[in-house]
Amino acid sequence: MDKTVKTTNAVKGSFAIVIASFLWGTTGTAAQFAPEISPLAIGAFAMGIGGVLLCLSARTSLINDARVLFSQPLIFLFGSACVAIYPLSFYSSMRLSGVAIGTVVSIASAPLFAALLEYFIGKRAVSLKWFISFIFGAMGIGLLAVGKSQDTLALATSQNQQVLGVILGLVAGLTYAGYSWAAKQHINAGANSKSAMAGLFGCAAVVLLPSLWFTGHNLFSNTIHTSVSLYMATVPMFLGYLLFGYGLRSTEASKATLITLIEPLVATLFAIFLIGEVLNPVGWIGMVLVCLCLFIQSVRLSYGVKIRHWKWANRS
Repeated sequence: MDKTVKTTNAVKGSFAIVIASFLWGTTGTAAQFAPEISPLAIGAFAMGIGGVLLCLSARTSLINDARVLFSQPLIFLFGSACVAIYPLSFYSSMRLSGVAIGTVVSIASAPLFAALLEYFIGKRAVSLKWFISFIFGAMGIGLLAVGKSQDTLALATSQNQQVLGVILGLVAGLTYAGYSWAAKQHINAGANSKSAMAGLFGCAAVVLLPSLWFTGHNLFSNTIHTSVSLYMATVPMFLGYLLFGYGLRSTEASKATLITLIEPLVATLFAIFLIGEVLNPVGWIGMVLVCLCLFIQSVRLSYGVKIRHWKWANRS
């Protein structure tokens, strides 16, 4: 009975993460309606206001779980710092190295960093199933980017900027994995998922929102800018991270970040059907690989076949 309940919760958690990824995948299309807004501003506003909304919605549980959150102060500060750094590094990466490369490096590296955090800190081994899924997913994201990269790669003006953009993309991947891992640790310690996400994002908002003084001068300059800004903060960020936190209750950070590889797939489909972008055959192959990655993660082994964990250290 307990096994059945656990399986049901895992399915619900994975589905919540898929829905969150779908919402996040709409951000690129939404931003296309307000190209004059700085990517740094829209990122800081969305995650900052999203953090405030998360705190307001979880105020009761946040107060009740304050002792749990602060019982792991280093994890809490690490997760909050990751939330604050993520949008700045992610959008800077896309500006310097191009949207394609920035997206590939940032999103595809996150599951790997999450697995490394779980292995070196939590001593949790990575399964062969996860590793195979990651390979297919990373390859798929790469092919998706190549399939529409002809125009976006021209955004970088020098090789040094491209290198810096890749480095910032890796920072974005690490911080994305970092706050996912930190939230999972707080949930494992007994905090409500709403409290865990609200605490990290609320603390990060203290840093993100003041940065708008320098970058957010045209966030509300007209109706379209206002609508886009509010949509980004309330739907992809607030609602998306509520769902993501719920999913983390029953899903490890490494698997959760792997599932979110669906985000660029959704973003690409929106760009094709709503904006009119063209995807070449290589990009469509990438979509198939991302879907295969998610399918492998969803398959349960039967007939007594088990996957043994791969250890990243040799046993004597």
